[in-house]
Amino acid sequence: MPRVVVVGGGWAGCAAALAARRAGAEVILLERTDMLLGTGLVGGIMRNNGRFTAAEEMIAMGGGELFALCDRVARHRHVDFPGHRHAWLYDVARIEPLVRQTLAEAGVVIHFLGRVTAVKTAGESIEAVVTEGGRAYYGSVFIDATGTAGPPANCRRYGNGCAMCIYRCPAFGGRVGLAALAGVKEYAALKRGGGRGALSGSCKLHKGSLAPWLAAELEEKGVVVLPLPRDWPDKKELLQRKACQQYALNEYADNIVLLDTGHAKLMAPFFPLEALRRVPGLENARFEDPYAGGSGNSVRFLAMAPRDDALKVQGLNNVFCAGEKAGPFVGHTEAIVTGTLAGHNAVRFLTGRSPLILPSTLACGDIIKYTRLQVEKGDGLYQRFTFSGSLYFERMEALGLYTTDREVISNRVADLAGIFSLPLLGRK
Repeated sequence: MPRVVVVGGGWAGCAAALAARRAGAEVILLERTDMLLGTGLVGGIMRNNGRFTAAEEMIAMGGGELFALCDRVARHRHVDFPGHRHAWLYDVARIEPLVRQTLAEAGVVIHFLGRVTAVKTAGESIEAVVTEGGRAYYGSVFIDATGTAGPPANCRRYGNGCAMCIYRCPAFGGRVGLAALAGVKEYAALKRGGGRGALSGSCKLHKGSLAPWLAAELEEKGVVVLPLPRDWPDKKELLQRKACQQYALNEYADNIVLLDTGHAKLMAPFFPLEALRRVPGLENARFEDPYAGGSGNSVRFLAMAPRDDALKVQGLNNVFCAGEKAGPFVGHTEAIVTGTLAGHNAVRFLTGRSPLILPSTLACGDIIKYTRLQVEKGDGLYQRFTFSGSLYFERMEALGLYTTDREVISNRVADLAGIFSLPLLGRK
């Protein structure tokens, strides 16, 4: 059976592996750590603003399994918080075992502690990837879902140093890009005024370290907004360094915004601990992720790959990419969308079919094309793209792509209904 090898087990890699398996290929997923989902282990925000539309488009196209898992373990549904409507917050402690079980039951072979450090090539194709321990995994087509954050040297160079985040580079080795190993020149996001990359947009507090009244209110409502004193130092500059520009609003500079994802999710890249403990209810606050959340966070968008709208990496014949590797995308939904398309197109490649390019009449297709065009123009290197806010959600609204009406979404999907669930290869 033709084999698809997926490198990177975050949301994008899991979606790619599942989509390729559903399409009929043998699939091996290599993850450098001991858990799946990457930032999904500390994220948890789904269906806010245009992400609802994108999730429902994927469900209508047969690529909704991972969204269904998030829905199953949602701690809160239809939560509104500053700048965002109808969010669902999944439980970050329960989601990973569920995803791991789903992939295993689908027949995806997962190898943990599988950090890829070399490739074997033939011309402009990859024949095999080689892990740190020297084991080679051969395949017919490969998917680069290695992300764009780390290793620690990048966080020291472009951020505030290693903040001991969920990437856990000191324990499992820093990220290594598959496309880069094969000779593709990756590119980095830029900052206005100089510099590269962007800080991960939130950190997490141990819920047990909150005042009992605050923890109870957070668990009841899903969101708590705590006003900062008027004489508080200006936090707007910090917001502009965030990867998640959909949360770079004045409300996040003037308030502490907490969301309940199991942890207490603090919607700021980092927050000085002594200052945080001056806020009523947070007198004993302790960071859960990153552990040095009082001083910094991980730096992302430092290693993206040039690609087309089918998510095939330019310069390589048999490599696709997904998630942040495919551009300055922000969020789990964006990772699942690109991962699903990459996994499906990997199998279409194996069968000699033309790749699937999602139309711009769908938000999922439009964001992939629009992001590529913006990056190629150069403007996109300074921007972040997400269904949930900032410039792309504004575009969704202007084009009439944003809707919460499932019937409207189903009609838009039309002939693509169920396409990601159709087998393209015979399966054992």
